[in-house]
Formats: sequence, C-alpha cells, structure tokens
Amino acid sequence: MIENFWKDKYPAGIPAEINADQYPNIQSVLRESCQRFADKPAFSNLGKTLTYGDVYELSGAFAAYLQQHTDLQPGDRIAVQLPNVLQYPVVVFGAMRAGLVVVNTNPLYTTREMEHQFNDSGAKALVCLANMAHLAEQVLPKTGVKTVIVTEVGDMLAPIKRLLVNSVVKYVKKMVPAYNLPHAIKLTAALAKGRGKSVTEASPHNADVAVLQYTGGTTGVAKGAMLTHRNLIANMLQAKALMGAEMNEGCEVLIAPLPLYHIYAFTFHCMAMMLIGSHNVLITNPRDLPAMVKELSQFKFTGFVGLNTLFVALCNNADFQKLDFSALKVTLSGGMALQLAAAERWKQVTGCAICEGYGMTETSPIATVNPSQHIQIGTIGIPVPSTLCKVVDDEGVEQPLGSIGELCVKGPQVMKGYWKRQDATDEILDAEGWLKTGDIAVIQEDGYMRIVDRKKDMILVSGFNVYPNELEDVLATLPGVLQCAAIGVPDEKSGEAIKIFVVVKPGESLTKEQVMEHMRSNVTGYKVPKAVEFRDMLPTTNVGKILRRELRDEELKKLGKK
Repeated sequence: MIENFWKDKYPAGIPAEINADQYPNIQSVLRESCQRFADKPAFSNLGKTLTYGDVYELSGAFAAYLQQHTDLQPGDRIAVQLPNVLQYPVVVFGAMRAGLVVVNTNPLYTTREMEHQFNDSGAKALVCLANMAHLAEQVLPKTGVKTVIVTEVGDMLAPIKRLLVNSVVKYVKKMVPAYNLPHAIKLTAALAKGRGKSVTEASPHNADVAVLQYTGGTTGVAKGAMLTHRNLIANMLQAKALMGAEMNEGCEVLIAPLPLYHIYAFTFHCMAMMLIGSHNVLITNPRDLPAMVKELSQFKFTGFVGLNTLFVALCNNADFQKLDFSALKVTLSGGMALQLAAAERWKQVTGCAICEGYGMTETSPIATVNPSQHIQIGTIGIPVPSTLCKVVDDEGVEQPLGSIGELCVKGPQVMKGYWKRQDATDEILDAEGWLKTGDIAVIQEDGYMRIVDRKKDMILVSGFNVYPNELEDVLATLPGVLQCAAIGVPDEKSGEAIKIFVVVKPGESLTKEQVMEHMRSNVTGYKVPKAVEFRDMLPTTNVGKILRRELRDEELKKLGKK
C-alpha cells in the first residue's frame, strides 16, 4: 500500500526513483565533477575562490601528505574541526581520497564534548583551526589522536592577504589563545609536502562508512551515525532530482551560511551541489550579520540555504532588505520548523518562496522536501525519490492518512546504524529498514506531510496533547516577537502547564498581558500558557535550533527536580 501510494505523488519532471548505485563511491563523484567543471567556481570565502580543478588539486596534495607522511591507513577516522572556510572541502575530500573516514566535529565544542567524540569515534587524526587548538592541547593526551594538523582562517588566501587576515585574527581580535602542540604540522606545510606527489586513490565499497556524523546531542549523549558512501550518494541524487529544472549545471550560486560540519549543509553544499557544478559561497560567521550581508552584496546569488532563526534575523536587517534578489530562485529551509510568519516575511523581502524540507542526521539528512514548483507552506513536502514514509502509533501499527503518529522513513539514505551502539541502533531502526524519527506527523491525502512536533517535546495538559510548534507558530505572528519557545513544566493540577519564553525585537516592547491576550484569542483554553518569561536570547544549537531541552532543564532545577 505504502509503495503504491507514493508513486503518483511526484510533480511532472521529478522521478519517483533514483539509482543509489549509480556511483561506486564518493571519490568517483568528486573525480567526475572536478573534471566536468574544472574551470567553474566551487567555493568562495574571504574574497578567494577555488575552482573545481583547484579543489581536486589541493585535496590530492592533502591526500598525498596523509598517505606518505603519516601512519594513517584506509578506514582510520580523522576528526575535522573547521568552520566554513576553504580548507574544509580541501581537507574532507583529501581525507576521503586517502581512504579515511571523516568525523565532522563542531568547532564550538567544549573539551568534554571533544574528548567524548574523539574517543567514541576512535579518531587517529585531527585537523583543527588554530582558534581552538588550545582546547585540543588539553584533550588530545586523553585520546588516541596522534596526527594533528592546524590551520589558520586565512591559510588558503594569497600570501599577503593570508598574513594580513591571520595577523588581524590573532593579534587584533585576539581570537587565537596560546597553545602548545609540538608535534602538530601546519596545513600549509602539509599541502606543500603533498603537492605534486602521486595519490593512491582509495576505492571503498559503497557500503563502507564515509562519514561518522554525530547527532546534535539535543536529546542525550551524542552518537555517531554511520553514513555510507551509498547513503550520501543517494541523498546527493535525491536532492538533485527534487531541484528539478530549477538548477542549471555550472551556473548556480548558493549561499552557505549553515556550518558544513552539520549534516544539512555538508550533504547539500559539499555533496549534492558538486553533482551540478554549483558555486558555494561560504559564510564563516553568520552571527555577524553586517559582515554576512556585505559578503552577499558581492554575488548575484541564485540559491540560499538557511533556517527559521536566520531568515528572521536577516529580514530584520535594513541592509539585507536593500540587496538585489532578482536572481534568487530557490530558498531551502531545514534543521528546525519553519514558522509561517518567517516564511511570509522572507517572501515579502526577497520575492522568493521558501521550500521547507525535513531530515535527520540518520537520513543523511534529506528525507522529504517541498518541490520548488509546488510549495505548500506549513508542510515538509513529500518524500524524496526512492523514499517511503508512514506514521505509526505507540505499538508500531501503521495509521491511516490524516491520522497523527510517529513518522517513520525508509530509503537508501537511511544510515547503516550508530557507531558501536547496537542497542541504540535497534531502538530506532527495524529489520526492514524503517527508521523511527521521534517526530509526530500527519500524512495528507495529497502525500504532503506536516510535522506536529517532537515526540519528546509534546506537552500533556490534563490529558490533552499540546504541541509546542503550534504555540510558537501562533506567538510568532504577534508583532514584536523575534524568537519564542514553548515548554511543559510540572503542575500539580494539570500534570504539566505551558510556559513560553519570548525574545522581543530590538526597539519594540511587549507586555505579558499582550502575549496572553494574543494566545487566548488564537488557541483553545487548555493550550493557553500559564507563564510568560521575557529573555534577551534563547539557547540554541550551533545551527540556530532553539534548545527547548535546556529551557526545561532550567525549570526543573528551579523546582529542585533535577
């Protein structure tokens, strides 16, 4: 029933199936694309552009260094702890060409998080930015990492600009704390040693692990999702298929403000866009909105990949509103629920509608998306080609269309499992390949789906289910609200009571009474919050997703329950 239901739900021009075995491994995709688009721009950052030919040459130099100057062997793990800089694709593709498994690592990690990830993955090598090398110095003696390569922000720039940028970062902005890693080598030196040397190109099987991608840890201890070459190739082809005729090979300019070490941006910018020779503009620090807007003004960009909080922040920026959006034809949203108010505001400012998608680290990550020609705001679209979805009740029984249940996904992009955690794998992935997402969803008659909320985030008020996304969507329509979050807090009478947190737009004001009146006017009685707290900011992940868990933990501590 499931298979037949989805077959006729794809708009004209979008195939229902892709061939996940079209390429034997990621290396073959990289080689083909870098040959086809050798003279086309691949990545730009800080005023410097690398062509696809440059990326292949530099990644080859890095691969040669790893093979000829280290003890690393195919299958060994290498932690890559870099922000959005040109070094990132060079290092990642070089490591893959040498046969290593990439472990994407958040540069903002604490020493505790670094130690856990390095030890859990069994990483033997680390490439990190000098800005966090002092943390590596503290952590590495407690890990199995032996090979350390350090790079500075401006290392891929021309010599004079490199010296200038690195000096400003180190001495003026004082962003590089002192560190002592006597056995580390600079990336520039490693590339020099490998330049012109032959590479023994790795040729892994498509079922081999290409990337260990750690889950964000917003619901517990971070686990390494084993993403195979086939998983990532499938997702590349699925993303390409869904873009349809919107994307022209070798012509697109995509803005990349989300971190490449996060699976969403990694798969889209480094993998899928490689297939069509797109130009990716890397934004190193999207929190610096003035600098980001200045960078955007340099490009006639055709695509933008972001998420709700970034869309809101940019649309509230006067200089962003003045940019030329005449070439912008695709805006993609993922990572967190897209609020209707943000989508409408983005369309008003840029003239471009947002295509919301859905995915998880465990699905490489794209599972569903709104086809750009057929967008339904408020939904996560339809499954990408060769992907099935269903919703099930608490006993795992499939529910009919229009019913609420836990969303399950099956497709070639679904991970192999969690690294060295069979119990955790068995909890989320069944023998037939169905992945339980932990998200509550509804499948409509037309095949489009809506996420109701995270299973764990659901609030139970006097026996009634209340979903935070609904409350946040309503609250986001109140003028003056910049950010908001809703959580459940223990309550003697109702089991749980609703508390909302609000960040007010700069220069505007709101009162608790205004907020409560707005909610009372828009939701039924049991969904009206009992408490309102105003904040200057809300806790977020590195990609801007609001951490309801942290807010809940704070409330439990106040009550002495944690």
